[in-house]
Amino acid sequence: MTDTPDAQPTDSRGDDSVTRTLNLVGERWTMLILREAFFGVHRYGQFAQNLGIPRPTLSNRLGKLVDVGLLIRERYAGGPIRSDYEYRLTQAGLDLFPAIQILMEWGNTYLPDEPAGSGSKVAWTHEVCGSPTHPRLTCDQCGEPVTAHNVHLTGDTP
Repeated sequence: MTDTPDAQPTDSRGDDSVTRTLNLVGERWTMLILREAFFGVHRYGQFAQNLGIPRPTLSNRLGKLVDVGLLIRERYAGGPIRSDYEYRLTQAGLDLFPAIQILMEWGNTYLPDEPAGSGSKVAWTHEVCGSPTHPRLTCDQCGEPVTAHNVHLTGDTP
């Protein structure tokens, strides 16, 4: 059986939050657009230039991100053409930052630059204290690290 990018997986867990989230942001261009938005890109032309994305694909993805409430489209000046709008993250979009940050950190750790020197590793600096930092998930109650080995699901799980 050949795996195709558009094939919908059969999921024994049904319509859980991971499935619903991936349906919104799981496509490569969508995540790259969100990454750019987190790093200050707001204009259509900037997204197109930074990503090298085909313009019809960019228009489609930006529209979907606006439709699902992760970006808002705001006019900043000028006439009614595409370049007169900015795309800004909504609170729902901003709340995806930890996911982007963790994916970038994971890539830095486990995926070598190929070909050599073509990629760039990022380093996070905590602006509050000025120190280098690495993202980590902690319990909001006790502050201890949360790992796959020290948590379990409760509630309605299959």
